[in-house]
Amino acid sequence: MNSQQEATVFEAMIVPHRSLSRQGRRLLIAVICLGGLMNAGLALAVGAWPAAGFYGLEIGLAVLLFALNMRAARASELVLLTESRLRIVRSDPYGRRMEREWEPSWLRVHLQERPGRVPQLLLRLRGMEEEIGASLGEAEKRELAAALQEALYRWRNPVFDNPQLRA
Repeated sequence: MNSQQEATVFEAMIVPHRSLSRQGRRLLIAVICLGGLMNAGLALAVGAWPAAGFYGLEIGLAVLLFALNMRAARASELVLLTESRLRIVRSDPYGRRMEREWEPSWLRVHLQERPGRVPQLLLRLRGMEEEIGASLGEAEKRELAAALQEALYRWRNPVFDNPQLRA
């Protein structure tokens, strides 16, 4: 059976969290630009013309950083457990896809604690390991680890319904 036709046992789509909507980001950039232009105008009015250039640089840098942040939000990670494979499909902000497949029979999900930091969520198999969900917070990583462990358990220990064995 082709992996495109296999039934999905578990699926998790991971995208970086952004607290501002597109309209909120535009509003914030407009406020930063307005504040910078007001400060530049005030600097020009009192004769501190070199400071006005620095306010222009500040506005440009703020807009650039927000644009980079919005582009980084386009990255995603898909964790997909099918009847025969665990696939990790990553898309970077530029749209390039990287895919990795794992044999789930002996795959282990490990949450590596790191003092003072968010734990790492690792997939381990025969000496190999790969981090998934790097953009998630601690609670989301713990939730994903538990859900993936449960899905792997169900995958390894299927329950078959045999009508002849019912009481």
